[in-house]
Formats: sequence, structure tokens, C-alpha cells
Amino acid sequence: MKDNKNSNKMWGGRFEDKPSDIMEQINASIGFDKRMWRQDIRGSIAHATMLAQQEIITKDEAVQIVNGLNKIAEEIKSGDFEFKASLEDIHMNIESRLRDMIGDVAGKLHTARSRNDQVATDFKMWTREATHDLIGQVESLQITFDALTTKHGNDIMPGFTHLQAAQPITLGIHMNAYWHMLERDKSRLQDFAVRINKCPLGAAALAGTPYPIDRDFTAKKLGFDGPMPNTLDAVSARDFAAEFLYITAQCGLNLSRLAEEIIIWATPQFGFIQLSDSWSTGSSIMPQKKNPDAAELVRGKTGRMNGNLVQMMTVLKGLPLAYNKDLQEDKEPVFDNFDALSLCLQAMKGMLESATFHTDAMLNSAEMGYTTATALADWLVMNLGLPFRDAHHATGAIVKMAEDKGCKLDELDLADMQAVNPAITNEIFNVLSVKK
Repeated sequence: MKDNKNSNKMWGGRFEDKPSDIMEQINASIGFDKRMWRQDIRGSIAHATMLAQQEIITKDEAVQIVNGLNKIAEEIKSGDFEFKASLEDIHMNIESRLRDMIGDVAGKLHTARSRNDQVATDFKMWTREATHDLIGQVESLQITFDALTTKHGNDIMPGFTHLQAAQPITLGIHMNAYWHMLERDKSRLQDFAVRINKCPLGAAALAGTPYPIDRDFTAKKLGFDGPMPNTLDAVSARDFAAEFLYITAQCGLNLSRLAEEIIIWATPQFGFIQLSDSWSTGSSIMPQKKNPDAAELVRGKTGRMNGNLVQMMTVLKGLPLAYNKDLQEDKEPVFDNFDALSLCLQAMKGMLESATFHTDAMLNSAEMGYTTATALADWLVMNLGLPFRDAHHATGAIVKMAEDKGCKLDELDLADMQAVNPAITNEIFNVLSVKK
């Protein structure tokens, strides 16, 4: 048989010429998929163990393969492993190094397996571990919100709609709202962790394999609930990647909303919060500036996470079954969203735990803007029996009166309010103060 020395040794038996330099660049994914080396080695060890159990390879061959893979893991950990773009990806880099170590026995590792099911399995394992990591980080930030909810349970601030003062609430309630938003994010991650936990390994390229493999064994060995039942779906499905991107983008969006509020609250015009120096930056020209850049970066990274979701869905939207090389574009956005969200969760926790909340300024702001007007309208309904629309109209007239006089609602005279509705009594003052 002709030895085509210029072709790729892993797959190039059919090829006489080696790939062009540009083809190598566009084809290589080792620059980013080397992050999955732990998952690739674990998957290969499980596969080799199963092959020996099923007597597809000998136990001695499996021992050589497993020992070699463990040595490769040590090399990667210590930084002694050379990643080569010419070998395309993490899977072929590891297999090539294994062949250097143990010889031709290494070639038996790929029996009853394709890179298609191998990469799908590695990617699922990586994403599953990232999901559990994020659940822990979300819970850690929730603890911070719990503490702020308790600490500021009685500290009054204005609640806003349309960024206009609406009704008085407490800072504790405001912080607790974000706890609940994160709780839904956590719930989505937990649901996803269940849905993702089916193993593609054993699907081979797309149609399974004639070898008597045990897919249940490898699935269990790798921590999955079981194998994916359809082999075409197993190698081509990337909805789990899109779902991970949606969940992380949604969580980032929730953090971005809080970041926006922190940015607004930190302005002198609001003065609700002061970030510590550790979470602020200065200006190269304006010495008085203290910029909430950590919050701004959390807000900014949300756009990047949203973009990664759109990128993934665009890649997937026209792909026929089963595997297509387009799917090489699935990993970078997932890795990027994990990195970005992890950073944002930690930054938000650091900002909030070291921030100073100016509760006096919040109270003063709540006393401006007639935030007790709704309570006044409700009093007119409950005590005078007015239809709400009539009470709403009367309250609007009273607010206009206070605005013209330049005073708060609880600073109006009873006679002023009785000019709008004579039935109003002195009891009205029980609901006009934000503290009451």
C-alpha cells in the first residue's frame, strides 16, 4: 500500500497531499478545545475499560492505554504537554501522544468510537460541570442578597416605574427581588443539568457500531443517567449548547439590570450607594471621578453573552443531520459565556458586599415625588367608598395642589384636601407619610 507521507496520519489514508496552511488554520480547534482535556481523558479511560470488559481489546491493552492516558494527564497538568495545531483538536493531540508512549496499541482506543460521539461526549461533560459550577456561584450571590434583605428590611427607598418615583418600598424588598430572579436562574440551570445528562458515546460516527459495546456501562462510568437513544441525534444535537447559552445570557441579563441600577444610584444626583475603591476606577484627566466600572463591565458583558446565543442559533439553524464541521463553532461561545457569567457573578458579589448604602438619601428621595399618592387613593376608596377611578382623579388633584405649593403631601392642610373632597378627615394623614 502506498504510504502517503504528506497526508494527515490520523485520517489521511485517502489523501496524497497534506492540508494547506490556511486549511490547517481553519480546521484546527486545539486553541480552544484543549479546555476539554480532562473530559477527553476521562471519556477515553471509560471507553477503553468498556472495550476490555466486552473483550473487544485485551485487559493488558486496556491497562497500557489507561496508564498512558493518566501519564498524559500529568503532562498536561504540569505544562509539559505540547499541543499541536497540525493534529487539529484535543482528541487527536491526546491520541497521538498516546501512540508515542505505548506504540500501536494506542490505535485500538478508537475501536467502536468516532470523533463525532467522542467530541459530543466531552462537550456535554464539560458543559455539565460548568453548569454545576455556576449553580454554586449563583447560590453564593444569593447569600449576599439574603444578608442585604435582612439588614435593610426597614430602610425606606422609592420604588420606581419608568424610572420615576412610584411608591415607597424598602431596600430589603428591592434586594430580595434579585434573590428571586437568581432563584429562577438557578432553577433553569438545575433543570438543564437533568436534561443534558444523557451520553452520546457509542453512537460512533452516526449509525452506531457493529462491535458488542456496552453503552450503559460507559454512560454510568461517566456520570450520565444513560445513553442517548438515537445515534443520529447523539452526534448532531447541540440544543444543549444553545440552551446553556440562553440560561447564562438570561442570568447575565438579570445581573445587568442590577448593574444599571448601581450605576444610576452611584451618581451624585441619586447618591443611594457608594462603591468601595476596590470596585471602582478613576479618570486619567478628572481627578474627582470615581467610576462604577465593575458594574459597567457587568452590563457590557451581557451584550457579549446575548451575541453568543445568537451566534449558536445561527450556526445550527440550517444544519442537516448528522455531524457537520460547522459544529466546531459550538464550543467557543459556550466557553466564553461561562467565563463571562462566572466573572460577573463574582464581581457583583464583591461590589455588593463592600458597598455603602446611603439609606438617608433613599428615605429623602422616597419623600419626594409624591410616592404615597396611591395610598391616598386607596384610603379614599376604603374609607369614603369612592369608586377607584374617582379616588384616582381626586388624588391627582391633591398632588397638583401640593406641587403648586411646593410641599409634600403630608405637609398640606386638611382644609386644602377637603376643598377637593369635603369628606376627607384628619385620618388621611395616617397614610401620607412614607414611614407610616
